[in-house]
Amino acid sequence: MTTTLAGGRAARRQTMRRIRPRRSPAVPLLLAVWAGAAGVLWLWWRNTPAISDDTGRILNAGRITGLLAGYLMALVVLQMARVPALERRVGSDRVARWHAMTGRYTLCLVLAHVFLIMWGYAAQAGKGLGDIVQQTVDSVNQLPDMGKAAIGTGLLLFIGLLSIGPVRRRIPYDAWYHVHLLTYAAVFLTFWHQLTTGNDFAVEPVARTVWYALYGTVTALVVWYRILTPLRLNLRHRMRVEAVIEETPGIVSVLIGGRRLHRMGAEAGQFFRWRFLAPGMRFSSHPYSLSAAPRPDMLRITVKAIGDHSARLRELEPGTRVWAEGPYGALTAQRRSRGKVLLVAGGVGITPMRALFETLPGASGDITLLYRANSTQDLALWDELARIADERGARLMYAVNSPDGERPDISPETLGRKIPDIDRHDVFLCGPPGFAQSVYEALRGAGVPARRIHHESFEM
Repeated sequence: MTTTLAGGRAARRQTMRRIRPRRSPAVPLLLAVWAGAAGVLWLWWRNTPAISDDTGRILNAGRITGLLAGYLMALVVLQMARVPALERRVGSDRVARWHAMTGRYTLCLVLAHVFLIMWGYAAQAGKGLGDIVQQTVDSVNQLPDMGKAAIGTGLLLFIGLLSIGPVRRRIPYDAWYHVHLLTYAAVFLTFWHQLTTGNDFAVEPVARTVWYALYGTVTALVVWYRILTPLRLNLRHRMRVEAVIEETPGIVSVLIGGRRLHRMGAEAGQFFRWRFLAPGMRFSSHPYSLSAAPRPDMLRITVKAIGDHSARLRELEPGTRVWAEGPYGALTAQRRSRGKVLLVAGGVGITPMRALFETLPGASGDITLLYRANSTQDLALWDELARIADERGARLMYAVNSPDGERPDISPETLGRKIPDIDRHDVFLCGPPGFAQSVYEALRGAGVPARRIHHESFEM
């Protein structure tokens, strides 16, 4: 059985009438980050006297690594705050990659800072490199706020170890997600020693004020967007499960009703983080894309059972309360810059593509959807896609494995034959990382400029 949500024409009227693509603010944001780092280096340079011996070099290396680590910690938390300017304009997947990269740099700087500072303190006391452990214990016991800093550093190290790829993949998503929230506690605990033991802030009241302002602003953003905004959204819209319908074996659609859902600001191509208040699911929050254009009284997600949480969605009862956070994601009509559009979906990546296929404005022949799946049985929502294609005069293609398991050829040559003017298309791409990477390379080989390939990736 399949679900059908009407309203494609209305949804298209709500999207752009003229092509006015939004520019991603990624470049200005990165420039601002580097400017902040330059400011930190200037602060260190301004307060650094002439360095005359090895001990001074070690201590000052510890100072600069500590200052940079403190700056990056604020950015790590900012990237967790789900600020709309980042989540909807830059893209949630890109922000997640920034967060992971910033976290790695932060952890390395923290470890370097601890090692260098303790080594420098040991050298000042006439001790050797082998006395670092004892010097660390003495510093934690004697210096203000160092005990809290030690606990915070331990938490950062613990989170970093669990975030290593092979380890991360062995941990259930919910466990990793909740452990990751300890980052807030780690940053809070390490913040105070920066001000009480950091010479740069002791001699520069302006720097101290700026540091408070930086961390205070980030804290305010976290409280607003992670706590108050979701609370307001869910109290206003009162969402509940209306129905759960099996689309194909292993894939279900969940229809979610509520009040004035059109005022949530959701667009086709975006996703929410969903928490279903049913027994055994209350403490699990997972991201699922909208699989149909948002309606004033209904939202729909379509999910493949690939884990404990997604498998349990089929057991949801009508009337189950729903807690949502969002909308997130930048894979929307706002990214479009050309009249013709190719949508490429891999597996359950069809969900945002189906919504865009219905809503992207375009004349007959302007919109093409290429759907990659292992078999025809895995082509979820195919009946809906075919109906939309017929109504809109759009083109619908699929690529599935052959009966003997051979994978279809999605190469620059194949794409060029199927879509001769592909280099004049915008391309929206969504699917597992490996699939997305191979298709991206094929599109580039077929002559599509990188700026016109809009993609978000996810883990299956």
